[in-house]
Amino acid sequence: MKVLLPALLACLVAVSFTTAGAADKNDTPAPIKALKKQGLTLHGTFAAPAGMTGYAASYRGHPIAIYLLPGGRKALVGSLIDGQGRDLSAEPLQRLVVGPSRQKAWAKLKKATWVADGSDQAERVIYMFTDPNCPYCHRFWQAARPWVKAGKIQIRHVLVGLLKPSSLPKAAAILAADDPSAALDRSERHYDDGGITPLNDPPAGLAKKIKQNTDLMKSLGLFATPTLFYRDADGDIAIKQGLPRGDALTDVMGSPRP
Repeated sequence: MKVLLPALLACLVAVSFTTAGAADKNDTPAPIKALKKQGLTLHGTFAAPAGMTGYAASYRGHPIAIYLLPGGRKALVGSLIDGQGRDLSAEPLQRLVVGPSRQKAWAKLKKATWVADGSDQAERVIYMFTDPNCPYCHRFWQAARPWVKAGKIQIRHVLVGLLKPSSLPKAAAILAADDPSAALDRSERHYDDGGITPLNDPPAGLAKKIKQNTDLMKSLGLFATPTLFYRDADGDIAIKQGLPRGDALTDVMGSPRP
């Protein structure tokens, strides 16, 4: 998995504080207002024990729970664990942040520029942020062949240009082909030999589409290729960053190897 400058650690450092100010004129408690100024997005509130108020928030796509202490002058940031070791923050964050944000991401992915790998009648659709130079994207492509050939999955490659100067020109060469799906297949089959020949000085329109894909990936708080979006057994949208192996691969594919 290729990881590029994750921001979550910086977020945690930035928000790990308390404040003794009063609520503002809009009745937003001062700690919550201060966290919003640090870049957190609020998605809603939820019931919390011990007289606290829970706030479901996110920072660059990462869900974060905030617990406003009684009196409204201080807040705690992080997970709340009960005596059985259960994370009491998980359900409200899933309901208020993760679920809705993934639904929005799925809708954006459907409208993005992607290249299909597999049948349009496949049982499962997987959206995948793919860099043509990513070795782990290539290994996932190899691992997925049995499911693709069996007609069980269609991978929709959302091509990005992140890893090398040739990434965008290679992505442009795939999109510029008369049959982008066939061009993607050839590029992957010849990956060890460098893949598809880069399209030097690609047309502005193609470069813009690839940049939009890359910007979409970053806007979702993602910094690794491959990143996979798929619907799990319950129909919920799940995300897997990096190369899935073993049981994780089966979960992504939705069935054992054909």
